[in-house]
Amino acid sequence: MYAPPHPPQLSNSNGGTAVADIPSLRAYQVWKGSNRFCCGGRIIFGPDARSLYLTISLILVPVFLFCASLSQTLIRELHHHMGHLIVAVCAFFTVYTITLLLLTSGRDPGIIPRNQQPPGLEDEAGASTVSSNWPSSLGRAPSIPPTKDVKINGITIKVKYCQTCMLYRPPRCSHCSICNNCVDRFDHHCPWVGQCIGKRNYRLFFMFISSTTLLCLYVFVFSIVNLSKIMGAYHCSLGRALAMSPVSGILILYTFLLSWFVGGLTGFHLYLILTNQTTYENFRYRYDRRMNPYNRGCAGNALEIFCSRIPPSRNNFREKVKVYPDEVFNKSVSYRHAMSPELSKIRLDLEMGNRQAYAAEDFVDVPNQLEGIGEHERCGTQTPRMAWDQLGYQP
Repeated sequence: MYAPPHPPQLSNSNGGTAVADIPSLRAYQVWKGSNRFCCGGRIIFGPDARSLYLTISLILVPVFLFCASLSQTLIRELHHHMGHLIVAVCAFFTVYTITLLLLTSGRDPGIIPRNQQPPGLEDEAGASTVSSNWPSSLGRAPSIPPTKDVKINGITIKVKYCQTCMLYRPPRCSHCSICNNCVDRFDHHCPWVGQCIGKRNYRLFFMFISSTTLLCLYVFVFSIVNLSKIMGAYHCSLGRALAMSPVSGILILYTFLLSWFVGGLTGFHLYLILTNQTTYENFRYRYDRRMNPYNRGCAGNALEIFCSRIPPSRNNFREKVKVYPDEVFNKSVSYRHAMSPELSKIRLDLEMGNRQAYAAEDFVDVPNQLEGIGEHERCGTQTPRMAWDQLGYQP
């Protein structure tokens, strides 16, 4: 769950403190990652979600050509019920594949919520003793060990500390530089899907690429059947049949090439599933050269992927959170429509109020230090009342 930051303490002219009364926003509107959200935070995409248009086009265009051009020949040459069944199965495969693609791309892949401050910087009451930007203020990096050891099935592995998310990554977790999130059981970032592939969508991703492979093979086989029916009906050669139905030749070539790509990808991920590896681990650690602490055997590994319960998301993107100026307005908001015109006005007022509040705190002791100086030299050190009124304070 997204944890709201600690409220900034602003000092007034009497030495007291007050908390800014700032309206709440949804967690997705102040999300620090590079994700894009739709439907009020119910759907989460990666920053390259536009690639979905290309992926969907690569699936729909050949299917449309198959149904529009080849279906008439298949229905005529085969029994009518068989021809209609062939077209219906192709349409069903297409809808099924597109649905898996959207489910893979539009859900939380297993994002680990980031901390608001480095671990170990909270007192016993749970309050932060150092500001979240304390390393930069001190001019040096935090003294946090870059790794720590954990045991998995009796094997010691090292987990790394993420400077961006300010947490020790759980085992099999990695930080995606594209989405700017730590993802549980990170496999890879897929540009065709426009989303990270992790613990919560890996099963859907494998089902998507495997169903795409079957769809390619389906269109490939019946394109060849269509050419054979033309050759038998007109007693012509293959070249003549291709001239009579050039769409069949285009689909055969297209699906053959695409089948090698998605089929090879499906075979590779089937190997990863049976050996309980991720793409990241396979390329980085090479578990085949040493003992894999996650390997449960082929059957156990397959059951873990296909039969285990998908854990719920750790993030509630629709949760209302308090927004503070030092948390939101000093960074780039990844969501394009996060800041409304009203929020922009609030930002300006808060920034002006903060500067004037800090000025009042800096000069609160100036009159005592400048007793020997004339009154005209101290008049500029008073806090403008307008700034306190904008924030709702009474000095």
